[in-house]
Amino acid sequence: MDKSMIADELVRDNGRSAASDARVARPLPLAHLDASDPALLPEGTPVEMPEQDFSAQVARRWPRRRGPSIPRTAVFLGAGLMTAAFAHELYGVLSSAQMTPLQLIFLVLSTMTFAWISVGTLSTALGFLPLFAGEKADTIHIPDADGPLERRTALLFPVYHEDPARIAGTISAVAEELSSLGKATHFDVFLLSDTRGAEEGMREEAAYAQLAARLSGRVNVYYRRRIENTGRKAGNIKDWVERFGGAYETFVIFDGDSVMSGVALVRLARAMEADPSAGLIQTVPRLIGGHTRLQKLMQFAANIYGPAAAAGLAFWGRDQGNYWGHNAIIRTRAFAGSAGLPALPGAAPFGGHIMSHDFVEAMLLARSGWGVHMAPSIEGSFESMPPGLTDLIVRDRRWSQGNLQHLALIGKRGVPAMGRVHLTMGALAYLVSAIWAGVLVVGLVLALQGQQMLPSYFTDAKTLFPIWPVTDPGAAMRLFLATMAVVLLPKALGLVLEIKRARMARERGGFPRAVAGVTTETVFSMLLAPIMMMTQTASVLQILAGRDSGWKAQRRDDGAIGLVESLRLHSIHMLVGAGVAYICWSTSPGLLIWTAPVLLGLMLSGVLNWMTAQRAGPMFSSVLSTAEDRSPAPTVVRANRHAEAWEGELTQPVIALPPVPAVKQNRAGRWQRRAAFAASPARE
Repeated sequence: MDKSMIADELVRDNGRSAASDARVARPLPLAHLDASDPALLPEGTPVEMPEQDFSAQVARRWPRRRGPSIPRTAVFLGAGLMTAAFAHELYGVLSSAQMTPLQLIFLVLSTMTFAWISVGTLSTALGFLPLFAGEKADTIHIPDADGPLERRTALLFPVYHEDPARIAGTISAVAEELSSLGKATHFDVFLLSDTRGAEEGMREEAAYAQLAARLSGRVNVYYRRRIENTGRKAGNIKDWVERFGGAYETFVIFDGDSVMSGVALVRLARAMEADPSAGLIQTVPRLIGGHTRLQKLMQFAANIYGPAAAAGLAFWGRDQGNYWGHNAIIRTRAFAGSAGLPALPGAAPFGGHIMSHDFVEAMLLARSGWGVHMAPSIEGSFESMPPGLTDLIVRDRRWSQGNLQHLALIGKRGVPAMGRVHLTMGALAYLVSAIWAGVLVVGLVLALQGQQMLPSYFTDAKTLFPIWPVTDPGAAMRLFLATMAVVLLPKALGLVLEIKRARMARERGGFPRAVAGVTTETVFSMLLAPIMMMTQTASVLQILAGRDSGWKAQRRDDGAIGLVESLRLHSIHMLVGAGVAYICWSTSPGLLIWTAPVLLGLMLSGVLNWMTAQRAGPMFSSVLSTAEDRSPAPTVVRANRHAEAWEGELTQPVIALPPVPAVKQNRAGRWQRRAAFAASPARE
């Protein structure tokens, strides 16, 4: 490949030839395939990361630990018994003498839905027990931050059209805390950009070059932007591992909206040094920083109900847990040797690069014997959520495609049993919406049949006596109450833990605030659930029809949407809700009462999207406030303060420095050359 071909690569984003682009400042080395200044990177320390064969049996690096079978049996056997009891009661309600095919379909779909709910509820209930007793649910010992560190850790920030001021604020806060702990020299920061477009890439590079110069002498900050974003985020991380991973024992992945404290990072690094069999430790991020009503609702739900759910996952996952893609520490050589992802055969949406790569990488690490742990007790791990329902649906569409890709891997011969469980649960998280939609449709048809069709008192077989339809109202009521108990139990357990926490913290008004918050969140979750059911069902159908979701940048802060636009976007939801409500009312007012929670959410979907995307007022924020809202973590306060400062600085024009000869220089000279290169005209 000659220099003109390299230049062509550098301008591909804008569809312009390098020959006509007068802004290409200088040719780059032939081995350099980045669109950013190579001086912003350290010397390469490559590590091989071969693609894995999912069907192959691999030698385990570490022996399997004993003991996880008991908690897993407790969860899945218990859920199985609960589901069997549900199916038996539902059969008693449906069958009068002989079950029809449509009733059988309703029984099967309803039982599948209940089984999914019961696994989550029982897992949460088992996770509640150690938390209520004041015990930690971690699957690995997490040392404190006072001890020494022996190895180096890289902090990776994969960015794709993210706000440089927010990212720079987070890095500045982390660097400040690591310096105060005396551990900054053990951490380096890498900004790994997949941002497209020459102009936006220039602004991003200039900002991060300025950040690197500012933090020079405290924490090393490196930046590179790929020409081709092959493999999306997973390919971005793989590129770093293969080029620079050899210099670091471990690395921590941040998301565009995540923050981690210096104490949390040091504790994670020390935990990995203390347990050489650990391949990954996943923290449980707390949701913070929400301004809209939807964000307040999601923060409250995650921070109040989430701890018990996370403890339950740790309870039965043990050292074969899962990975959520960020706010986790990973052993570099374990990841490189075990988790290289091949492209799946065929075209998107089922083929191509693996989108929900985190579940698959966790499975591959566990397959090789590396421990995949969860540490719910670690404080100082945070993230935020999409600001509006529209943004949540867009993200959900991408996640649903990635999780359904896992269906092609579940049956592979080399996938371990727990890997199959995690992959199946990831796919079911979206398939269950389609199953629930099927339950509602079939149930409505059965109700219409019951109102419009005359009962048949004789079967095809010869009989002397008629067969009278029999309905057991007691069984129906027991079934309803049991189902509601299973659905609402996680919320009740979260409420108990929150009341206990408030009392221990001596918070005034903790009990009424917690009850009001859970009540408010429950009402909104009931209204929003049918909207997500329809959108996720539509996503599943689109994926089955072969439609690819693509890869779009996420909105982090502003989710506002006009009322007219929201009504237009949800017109189908509202028409379906109104149409079914009319059918139910015409058939039986009692049927309308039973279906009211679902139909009300659909009919109000346009208004709900518009309303929840608005900024939360003082009363709404107070009712749904969490401990993180009332007393923000110092790391978050620092990150926000630094982000505001960077926002002001990055709005100023960048002043180009005179070029410095590309010779060996001292540290100050090297940063001056980097800043000058970043301020030069576009190199694409």
